[in-house]
Amino acid sequence: MRLSDFERETLKQAARDCFDAGAVVRLFGSRTDDARRGGDIDLLIETGMTDPAQIARAHTRFLSRVYARLGEQKIDVLIDFPTRQKRMPVYDVARERGVVL
Repeated sequence: MRLSDFERETLKQAARDCFDAGAVVRLFGSRTDDARRGGDIDLLIETGMTDPAQIARAHTRFLSRVYARLGEQKIDVLIDFPTRQKRMPVYDVARERGVVL
């Protein structure tokens, strides 16, 4: 996994602070492969929140906190929640191949 301990802890804590204490953060994509270089940070955040407006606000707060601590970089975030009505296949890939932080 190509994230430092500081980056991992920052991502986990920001997710718990902005979404909920039970939020699970999974890293997926190229950053899970130590042999590769570069690449954006691909995350799947699983939350128990159900209100789409609250989730959108939490997403904005999450990115603001992460950028403040890690600097601006390319971060792609998928958010899965219990009331989601449409789930694209990328969610299953992220869950199956992702690494829980």
